[in-house]
Amino acid sequence: MTRHAIAKPAAPKAPKPARVQAEHGRPVAVAVAGVRVEEVREDWIVEDKWWTEQPIRRHYWELITVAGANVVVFHDLVTDRWFSQTA
Repeated sequence: MTRHAIAKPAAPKAPKPARVQAEHGRPVAVAVAGVRVEEVREDWIVEDKWWTEQPIRRHYWELITVAGANVVVFHDLVTDRWFSQTA
């Protein structure tokens, strides 16, 4: 019998600062992709470590640009800064 190792999923890469143009909190253009947003595929909020001195509060957006690129960005609700993050 041959044994195959099961690949462990890769951890997400560290977030990188992103330039995001937002209107009413919703991204309309993303500098990491260099183009305007065509569609918001989905958005979600992550809240963690709320009991610590460094809580995590992020509003994630999965976006489709007019060029067809799939981009994930998040707005850090604690620092009021935007980041991109890829798997």
